[in-house]
Amino acid sequence: MSNLIKEPHEKELFGHPVGLYVLFFVEMWERFSYYGMRAILTLYLAAPIIMGDPQSGFGWTNGETLSFYGTYTMFVYLTSIPGGWIADKFIGQKKAVMLGGILLCIGHGILAIDAQWAFFTGLIFIVIGVGFLKPNISTMVGGLYKQGDERRDKGFYVFYIGINLGAFLGAILVGAVAAKYGWHYGFGLAGIGMGLGQIVYMYGLKYLGSVGNFIGNADSPDKELLKKPLTKIEKDRMLVMFLSFLIIIVFWGAFEQAGGLMSLYTEQKTNRILSFSLPLIGNEIPAAVFQSVNAFFIIVLGTAVGGFWYKWKSKGREASSIFKMAVGVIIMAFGFFFMSKAASEVVMNGDEVAEKSAMIWLILAYLFHTIGELCASPVALSFITKLAPLKYASLMMGAYFAATGLGNKVAGFIGGLSEDAGDFEVFTGIAITCTIFGLLLIAILKPLKRLTHGAEDRTETKSDETEGFEFRISKKTE
Repeated sequence: MSNLIKEPHEKELFGHPVGLYVLFFVEMWERFSYYGMRAILTLYLAAPIIMGDPQSGFGWTNGETLSFYGTYTMFVYLTSIPGGWIADKFIGQKKAVMLGGILLCIGHGILAIDAQWAFFTGLIFIVIGVGFLKPNISTMVGGLYKQGDERRDKGFYVFYIGINLGAFLGAILVGAVAAKYGWHYGFGLAGIGMGLGQIVYMYGLKYLGSVGNFIGNADSPDKELLKKPLTKIEKDRMLVMFLSFLIIIVFWGAFEQAGGLMSLYTEQKTNRILSFSLPLIGNEIPAAVFQSVNAFFIIVLGTAVGGFWYKWKSKGREASSIFKMAVGVIIMAFGFFFMSKAASEVVMNGDEVAEKSAMIWLILAYLFHTIGELCASPVALSFITKLAPLKYASLMMGAYFAATGLGNKVAGFIGGLSEDAGDFEVFTGIAITCTIFGLLLIAILKPLKRLTHGAEDRTETKSDETEGFEFRISKKTE
């Protein structure tokens, strides 16, 4: 075949496989639907019951709302473990993403129905759908690159921008539609976004080639290698992955206050009045729209942060994944000091808010949360694809998202403390605790790096200890 004529899955665009951009747009629309729905979820649950009004909600207390939010988002990500395991053992990642997309379309569609049974039924479909789609589509991104390919981390940054472009558009559009026309119109718009994502995936399958076809069963061409027990190096790498999951739990336990406590705080205690009117919105910004701020900053800063770390590493400075994650935790923690400042401005008159805090503190908090997220989250995704043994690739990605889910549950628990402890105390406590945790990680960085056995700086090798691990990864992604 001529070098000028390539199959669809062999083509590149802007230095990356075209398949990356297919997965970029699939995840963009999936996150549009998920984060659009999430932006109004807690607000809907806490809204008062007004019969016949499209703005009627469940009338739950803040504590009940945050507890349910934490449990729901935990299960969204915990199902990534069975979703990844089923993909590894039975259907492969490509079919798992297809199945997950179908279930998500059904779930979001059901949420558009204004009935209590539909609300909880829709959430169940979404929980299962995310479990199939989320870990497997991320694993497929890693599968587009050979082991040791320096473009892999950059590819995950591109993919991460897709995630947040969807989150940005979803929070703004779904939030605005829900505020003007009613909650279920917002849920319906989220469902339309998921449908578009499914169409993109079906059209783009030809650009993925064999990526995502792997099934770790007896029919696999690598079945003899896959039957062997893990080597010492692979066990060490598994151990450091599990340790990195603790970082993820702490990070998301703090960060996910955005969809819980910070969302309710924005609704109840932030001055959102503008001196001018905006189309569709008016002069008061809906609380749900603030969920787009984090995503906006990621779109603007994503490539800059990725480029900073690339240059930092090229100068021979410390740039391991664990170091980046630790720095990310510290930067994110600093953002909560701005929320402490916001809480100090609020004046209460009994149970009523007499004076609200300025929007600027909320914006600054999201800015630092975003920079911290860019240092930690896309790096963690790439880190898992570098260290996970081939036969556990999707399962370990599922475990990563399960850790994210546990972080979400922790976030709901911590947010609920604000009813008794107070907003200022909770925000300040999160800031101090996460800063100390990040500094401790940096202090024990060297022994943690040794457990990776050079997985982040080695190319293809085939030593007795690795049992050809790197070679097998490269072979499967060609």
